[in-house]
Amino acid sequence: MEKIAADKYIFHKTCFCCKHCKKKLSMYSFTPLNGEFYCIFHYQQLFRRKGNYDEGFGRVQHKDRWLLKSKADEMPDESDA
Repeated sequence: MEKIAADKYIFHKTCFCCKHCKKKLSMYSFTPLNGEFYCIFHYQQLFRRKGNYDEGFGRVQHKDRWLLKSKADEMPDESDA
């Protein structure tokens, strides 16, 4: 079997495919994002859908996580009362 090494992962040649469309990828036709691999077309399409790398790919935006954390830090503990 042939293998492909991409972004610290090793795949069978037939298993190296786009997460969105399942199209077989090559070393010249893929884009990694957070340990997942996309064909260039779908990577660009998913980015354009929401205009960022988080929401377009089904994740919560970093800025939203920061806002939630800062709100939690601002709330007083019940033990302080």
